[in-house]
Parts: sequence; C-alpha cells; structure tokens
Amino acid sequence: MTQDELKTLVGQAALQYVVPGEIVGVGTGSTVNKFIDALATMKDRIAGAVSSSIASTERLRANGIKVFDANEVAELSVYIDGADEIDGAGCMIKGGGAALTREKIVAAQSRRFVCIADESKLVKVLGAFPVPVEVIPMASQRIMRQFAAMGGRAQVRLKEGQPVVTDNGQILLDVTGLEIRDPLAFESGVNQWPGVVTVGVFAHQKASVCLLGTAAGVKTLAF
Repeated sequence: MTQDELKTLVGQAALQYVVPGEIVGVGTGSTVNKFIDALATMKDRIAGAVSSSIASTERLRANGIKVFDANEVAELSVYIDGADEIDGAGCMIKGGGAALTREKIVAAQSRRFVCIADESKLVKVLGAFPVPVEVIPMASQRIMRQFAAMGGRAQVRLKEGQPVVTDNGQILLDVTGLEIRDPLAFESGVNQWPGVVTVGVFAHQKASVCLLGTAAGVKTLAF
C-alpha cells in the first residue's frame, strides 16, 4: 500500500474513537485530512469539532462540520492527530505542519489522545525528525545558541525565502542533531527558555493510543 493509502486507512480507523453526540478534537496535517474526510460521513452524529489550525478549520467547515472555539468547550473526550515521530511510550515529535502550539492546547483539554500515523513514524528514540520549536522572533538567535550548546543545530523554517509564520504570529525553528532519550525532561526544560512558545515534543500530552498504518492493516498500540 502507498503511504497515502495507509493514511486513509488510519483516518477511517480513528472513527471508532469518536464519541457520538460529543465534540471531537481535530489536529492538523495530511493524515488528519484523511480523518476529516472520514469524519464527514458521521457529521450528523457529532456535535462538532475543535480544531488545532486554520487549515483544519477550513476543511472541517467545507465538509459541513461545525467548528467550536477551544474556549467554548470545557473538555473533549478525544483528540485525534498525526505525528512526525512517535516512540514506544507514546511520546511524539509534532509540528511539521507548524500547528504545534494549538495542537498542544487542544490535546491538553482532551481526555484521550489518539495518534494516527503510518509505520514509518514509529521510532526507538525521538530526534531523527527535526524538532520544531515555536519562538518569539526577538529570542530566536539566543535560542539557537542554546540548542547549539546541547549539540543541536537550529534553523529558522523558511518558505519561499521568508520565515514561516504560525497561526499565532510567531516563527519556527527546526532543530536537528538531537537524540531525545528523556522526552519529558527535554520538553519541560526547553519550554522554560524565555522566548519559547512551545517545543514540538509531546511527552506531557502524549498519545494514549496510536493507530499505525502497516502493510498488514491497522496496528493498534496502547500506552
């Protein structure tokens, strides 16, 4: 099966975790787009969604699904999102789609995080995928130096020669050269650096379930 077909498979499999009559948390990215398209088949059986990005909000609305602001909802039963990497404990690297801060916000108000990914995203140690970090621009050079002191190499994410600006109006650093063997401590530490909005390591809001698309079908990992 192609990677696109695997994404479709896990997107459809995630429907079993959607609670009828409730509002579902929806992430961002190409795999989540498959989930949104699948969710449209049961849109009359849910109250709506809380979205982690403008792009996902637009896709949800285009599919006829009502989108609520996160502040309108006290708690979500489930948050469904992809990952750039996920380890054997359910810790993830996220933010390849530049929505890491809002993803972490929606994940934090959800009782369960269901990760949907293809098997290429499962790793033993996080860090092969560049770690995204949303930062306030005036702090970017100092934060890059702090990563260099850890052995990492940080670069401002660019698109068409210009810094990528998040939905929150900030910029992103992508950090390579790291092996994150203690994701919880890494996330806690970097999030304390002045100027960091969010680091794209999800250990405090880790997955409780991962639906992994494989050639043999969907494999369910519980953490």
